[in-house]
Amino acid sequence: MKLPPKEKILEAYTAVADGRITMHDGKAECLSSDHAKIYQIEWEGNTYASSDSATYWQCYPGYPVLAVLMLSGKLPYDVSLVQEMKGIPWKKLNDKYKRDYTKAAEEAMRNLPHRKDILQMAQNNNESVSEMDLVLKRKIKH
Repeated sequence: MKLPPKEKILEAYTAVADGRITMHDGKAECLSSDHAKIYQIEWEGNTYASSDSATYWQCYPGYPVLAVLMLSGKLPYDVSLVQEMKGIPWKKLNDKYKRDYTKAAEEAMRNLPHRKDILQMAQNNNESVSEMDLVLKRKIKH
Protein backbone atom coordinates (compact mmCIF):
# COMPACT_ATOMS: atom_id res chain seq x y z
CA MET A 1 0.00 0.00 0.00
CA LYS A 2 1.22 3.48 -0.87
CA LEU A 3 1.09 6.12 1.82
CA PRO A 4 -1.15 9.14 1.29
CA PRO A 5 0.25 12.65 0.98
CA LYS A 6 0.47 13.93 4.55
CA GLU A 7 -2.09 16.63 3.80
CA LYS A 8 -4.82 13.99 3.35
CA ILE A 9 -4.86 13.56 7.13
CA LEU A 10 -5.75 17.26 7.38
CA GLU A 11 -8.62 16.77 4.93
CA ALA A 12 -9.83 13.86 7.05
CA TYR A 13 -9.82 16.12 10.14
CA THR A 14 -12.13 18.54 8.33
CA ALA A 15 -14.48 15.74 7.27
CA VAL A 16 -14.68 14.60 10.91
CA ALA A 17 -15.10 18.15 12.25
CA ASP A 18 -17.83 18.91 9.70
CA GLY A 19 -19.72 15.72 10.55
CA ARG A 20 -19.60 14.63 6.91
CA ILE A 21 -19.05 10.93 7.73
CA THR A 22 -22.01 8.66 8.38
CA MET A 23 -20.86 5.41 9.96
CA HIS A 24 -22.65 2.08 9.64
CA ASP A 25 -21.60 -1.49 10.37
CA GLY A 26 -18.76 -2.22 7.92
CA LYS A 27 -19.54 0.74 5.71
CA ALA A 28 -19.77 4.52 5.72
CA GLU A 29 -20.62 7.47 3.51
CA CYS A 30 -18.52 10.62 3.27
CA LEU A 31 -19.85 13.87 1.84
CA SER A 32 -17.21 15.82 -0.08
CA SER A 33 -16.14 19.25 1.21
CA ASP A 34 -18.13 20.99 -1.54
CA HIS A 35 -21.12 18.69 -0.88
CA ALA A 36 -21.13 17.64 -4.55
CA LYS A 37 -20.21 13.95 -4.06
CA ILE A 38 -20.88 11.15 -1.63
CA TYR A 39 -18.08 8.61 -1.29
CA GLN A 40 -18.85 5.04 -0.27
CA ILE A 41 -16.39 3.33 2.10
CA GLU A 42 -16.50 -0.36 3.02
CA TRP A 43 -14.25 -2.43 5.21
CA GLU A 44 -13.80 -5.93 6.45
CA GLY A 45 -11.05 -6.41 9.03
CA ASN A 46 -8.06 -4.40 7.79
CA THR A 47 -9.26 -4.33 4.16
CA TYR A 48 -10.80 -1.08 2.96
CA ALA A 49 -12.43 0.06 -0.27
CA SER A 50 -13.64 3.54 -1.13
CA SER A 51 -15.07 5.30 -4.15
CA ASP A 52 -12.88 8.39 -3.65
CA SER A 53 -10.28 8.91 -6.39
CA ALA A 54 -7.23 8.57 -4.14
CA THR A 55 -8.23 5.20 -2.74
CA TYR A 56 -9.75 3.85 -5.95
CA TRP A 57 -7.21 5.05 -8.54
CA GLN A 58 -4.06 6.09 -6.66
CA CYS A 59 -4.07 3.10 -4.28
CA TYR A 60 -3.47 5.05 -1.09
CA PRO A 61 -5.99 5.68 1.68
CA GLY A 62 -7.85 8.86 0.75
CA TYR A 63 -9.32 11.20 3.32
CA PRO A 64 -12.64 9.29 3.55
CA VAL A 65 -10.79 6.11 4.59
CA LEU A 66 -8.57 8.09 6.98
CA ALA A 67 -11.64 9.72 8.56
CA VAL A 68 -13.27 6.30 9.01
CA LEU A 69 -10.09 5.06 10.71
CA MET A 70 -10.32 8.02 13.08
CA LEU A 71 -14.01 7.56 13.86
CA SER A 72 -13.54 3.83 14.43
CA GLY A 73 -10.76 4.48 16.96
CA LYS A 74 -7.86 3.16 14.87
CA LEU A 75 -6.28 6.61 14.43
CA PRO A 76 -6.37 8.70 17.62
CA TYR A 77 -7.02 12.43 17.39
CA ASP A 78 -7.66 15.39 19.67
CA VAL A 79 -11.28 16.45 19.18
CA SER A 80 -10.63 20.08 20.17
CA LEU A 81 -7.78 20.42 17.66
CA VAL A 82 -9.79 18.76 14.91
CA GLN A 83 -12.65 21.21 15.52
CA GLU A 84 -10.34 24.03 14.36
CA MET A 85 -10.32 22.37 10.93
CA LYS A 86 -14.09 22.76 10.53
CA GLY A 87 -15.38 24.26 7.28
CA ILE A 88 -12.15 24.24 5.26
CA PRO A 89 -13.11 24.12 1.53
CA TRP A 90 -10.52 21.50 0.47
CA LYS A 91 -11.96 20.89 -3.00
CA LYS A 92 -11.78 24.61 -3.79
CA LEU A 93 -8.22 24.89 -2.41
CA ASN A 94 -6.98 21.75 -4.17
CA ASP A 95 -8.41 23.05 -7.46
CA LYS A 96 -6.94 26.51 -6.89
CA TYR A 97 -3.46 25.05 -6.38
CA LYS A 98 -3.85 22.38 -9.10
CA ARG A 99 -3.51 19.47 -6.67
CA ASP A 100 -0.44 20.94 -4.94
CA TYR A 101 -1.64 19.64 -1.59
CA THR A 102 1.16 21.35 0.34
CA LYS A 103 0.17 24.82 -0.92
CA ALA A 104 -3.52 24.08 -0.33
CA ALA A 105 -2.77 23.00 3.25
CA GLU A 106 -0.61 26.06 3.88
CA GLU A 107 -3.51 28.33 2.93
CA ALA A 108 -6.03 26.24 4.88
CA MET A 109 -3.93 26.27 8.04
CA ARG A 110 -2.53 29.81 7.82
CA ASN A 111 -4.65 31.39 10.56
CA LEU A 112 -5.44 28.46 12.83
CA PRO A 113 -4.57 29.20 16.48
CA HIS A 114 -3.13 25.72 17.20
CA ARG A 115 -1.56 25.16 13.78
CA LYS A 116 1.67 23.64 15.15
CA ASP A 117 -0.22 21.21 17.40
CA ILE A 118 -2.49 20.14 14.53
CA LEU A 119 0.50 19.57 12.24
CA GLN A 120 2.23 17.51 14.94
CA MET A 121 -0.92 15.44 15.43
CA ALA A 122 -1.11 14.92 11.65
CA GLN A 123 2.55 13.83 11.60
CA ASN A 124 1.81 11.31 14.37
CA ASN A 125 -1.23 10.04 12.46
CA ASN A 126 0.80 9.66 9.27
CA GLU A 127 3.36 7.58 11.17
CA SER A 128 0.54 5.44 12.56
CA VAL A 129 -0.88 4.88 9.06
CA SER A 130 2.58 3.81 7.84
CA GLU A 131 2.65 1.15 10.57
CA MET A 132 -0.86 -0.18 9.89
CA ASP A 133 -1.40 -3.36 7.97
CA LEU A 134 -4.03 -1.85 5.67
CA VAL A 135 -5.13 -3.50 2.47
CA LEU A 136 -6.90 -1.38 -0.14
CA LYS A 137 -9.18 -2.89 -2.75
CA ARG A 138 -11.54 -1.46 -5.34
CA LYS A 139 -14.43 -3.54 -4.00
CA ILE A 140 -14.98 -5.64 -0.93
CA LYS A 141 -18.52 -6.94 -1.40
CA HIS A 142 -19.55 -8.30 -4.76
